[in-house]
Amino acid sequence: MTENGRLAVRKTYKLWIGGASIRSESGRVYPVSGVDGHLANAAKGSRKDAREAVRAARAALPAWAGRTAYNRGQILYRMAEVLEARTEELAASVVEARGLSRARARAELHAAVDTCVHYAGWTDKLHAVLGTVNPVAQPFFSFSMPEPVGVVVVLAPPAPDLLGLVSHVAPALAGGNVVVAVVSEPHPLASLDLAEVLATSDVPAGVVNLLSGSHTEIAPVLAAHADVDCLVDAAGDAERTAGLRRAAAGNVTRFRAVRLDPDAYLGDEARTLAAVERTLETKTTWHPVGA
Repeated sequence: MTENGRLAVRKTYKLWIGGASIRSESGRVYPVSGVDGHLANAAKGSRKDAREAVRAARAALPAWAGRTAYNRGQILYRMAEVLEARTEELAASVVEARGLSRARARAELHAAVDTCVHYAGWTDKLHAVLGTVNPVAQPFFSFSMPEPVGVVVVLAPPAPDLLGLVSHVAPALAGGNVVVAVVSEPHPLASLDLAEVLATSDVPAGVVNLLSGSHTEIAPVLAAHADVDCLVDAAGDAERTAGLRRAAAGNVTRFRAVRLDPDAYLGDEARTLAAVERTLETKTTWHPVGA
C-alpha cells in the first residue's frame, strides 16, 4: 500500500518473444525474492516458449543480418541512450533484488550503457579488422570475411543480472546475429525490464527474445534445437554445461562457455573483440584472375 492509502499496482513480468510481451503458454509463474522478501512473480518459460523464441529469432535473422553494419551500430547506440535515460529506475530494481549499494548498482548500469556504445562502435569495423586477403600460389584471388553465425542462445549469469545479460547480447547483435536469451534465474526482473528498452530502441521484432524461468528446464531444449547455431553459456554451472555440450553436439556450430568473475563485467575484460568473434564464422571466397 502506498503512503496515501492506495494499493500499489504491481508489475506483471512477462516473456519477450517476437517483439511482444507475453505470458508463458503454460501460464506458470515463479516467485522472485529480494533482500527484503518477495518482490514479484516472473513468467516461468516452458519448452514451447523456448521453441517459439527460436522461431521468432530465425524469422528475424535475414533482415537483421542484411542491414548495413552502420545501421546496426545506430540501433545499438540507441539502446545505450535508452538505458542511460532509465539508469536510476533500473538501478533501483538491482538494489532491491541483490542488496547492492546504490553506487554499485549505478556502476553496473553505467557499464551496461558503455557496453552498448562499445559494440556499436565495432559494427562497421569488423570486416576491416577480421577480414583478410589470402596469399595463394595459383591464378586466383582469395579473401575471407566474417559473417554472423545465425541464432545465438545466451544463458545469462546469475549476477550481475542486467549487466551480464547485456555483455553477451550486445556483441552478438553487433556481428549481425539474432538472440534468444535466458535471463538470470534468481534475479530476472531488471533483465526483463530490458524488453521495454528494446521496444523503444528500434530493435526489430524477434532480433532479441528474453525468456525467464528455470535454466535447467529451458537450456537443454535450446541446445538441442536444430535452428540454434551458437550457444554462449555464461551461467556458470559446470555440470549443466557438460550436458548442454552433449545436447548441442549435432546442431550447434559454436559452443562457448564463458566464466567471468562478477566484478569483471564492470571493466574492459568483458568488452572485447573476442566476444564478437565467438558469434561469427569466416567465409572464404575464391575468384579466378587473368586470362
